[in-house]
Amino acid sequence: MKFTKNILILFFIIFLFGISESAFAQLNRKQIRKNNKRMSSFKGKKNNFSADKKYNSIGITLNALNYFGDLSPKPGALSTDISFTRPGFGIDFAHRFGPRYTLKASFLYGTLRGDDFDSADPADANARYRYVRNLQFRNRIKELTVVAVFDLFKNEASYISRVQFTPYAYIGLTAFHHNPQAYVGEDSGLPEAGTWVDLEPLGTEGQYSTLDAADVNSGIKPYKQIQLAIPFGIGGRYRLNQVFDLSIEFGIRYTFTDYLDDVSQNYVDPSKLNSDLARYLADRSGEANSAESGSPRNFELINAAAGDRNGDGIYDGFGNEGQYNYRGGKDDNDVYFVTTIRVAYIIGATFTRAKFR
Repeated sequence: MKFTKNILILFFIIFLFGISESAFAQLNRKQIRKNNKRMSSFKGKKNNFSADKKYNSIGITLNALNYFGDLSPKPGALSTDISFTRPGFGIDFAHRFGPRYTLKASFLYGTLRGDDFDSADPADANARYRYVRNLQFRNRIKELTVVAVFDLFKNEASYISRVQFTPYAYIGLTAFHHNPQAYVGEDSGLPEAGTWVDLEPLGTEGQYSTLDAADVNSGIKPYKQIQLAIPFGIGGRYRLNQVFDLSIEFGIRYTFTDYLDDVSQNYVDPSKLNSDLARYLADRSGEANSAESGSPRNFELINAAAGDRNGDGIYDGFGNEGQYNYRGGKDDNDVYFVTTIRVAYIIGATFTRAKFR
């Protein structure tokens, strides 16, 4: 009896073990399926680009500035005279706040130049008018710019392990001060002869004159010397060592003014301008020589292009009030280009070297 009871207990234990084994196996299969589902949807650990990976840098820049506007060689898109490339200098501060993203603030000082005598080809039908017009200017630009920089190759590590090279693009906002000037020829007979004079106060297109409602430039207003622009461009950055980067970039400043060169609308009646200096600089088509270099102008080509002068000594279509006497083209704003070489130093970084026994 006792033996039989022990046998029954043994069978009961085996039975319970079998049920438990089956239950555990079933639970284990469910867990495996659950784990497989989690694994199939796993996308990796999210990168937060922690504070220890962010860094600042300060840079110095050498820039080349070019201009596109009413005194460009041709009316075609983005035509510019490379011979008038002028240097600029700048400084900037950048904050790296993401694996691809940097915010950069910069200051730049440089000069823009344009001259119909040197840039316009009188034998070219598309440029002949500019040669006859014979205007010229320089404009010293002082700009403050903030841009967001987007790297093509991301860097998820600290500055020490940043990528060796990456292309990038940028876009932002620029505020700049400009002041177009013109050179008064030595043979002008004016007190200002041989000097550069500011053009904005003169109102060469009638900005400070009393114009009638019927005048072509009626309602014209003085332009502001502080303007906004949209900067955008592309570049490439190369890591020189742990703490220095070298960048080369090409950028465009699309401005909201047509007066970087003091030229935009029509000629006005010279008798309505406020001074002899304004009248002289408003129309330079009759000058015998280039104002700045003093080189003689080709009047055979000028006469072929513009016709002989009329009784008042002014070429037809130049210097006088008229619906089609265009001094410039007011439909398009001016643009300038900035090509930059930048050397940047990572602030607060330490240059470490391997140590050996």
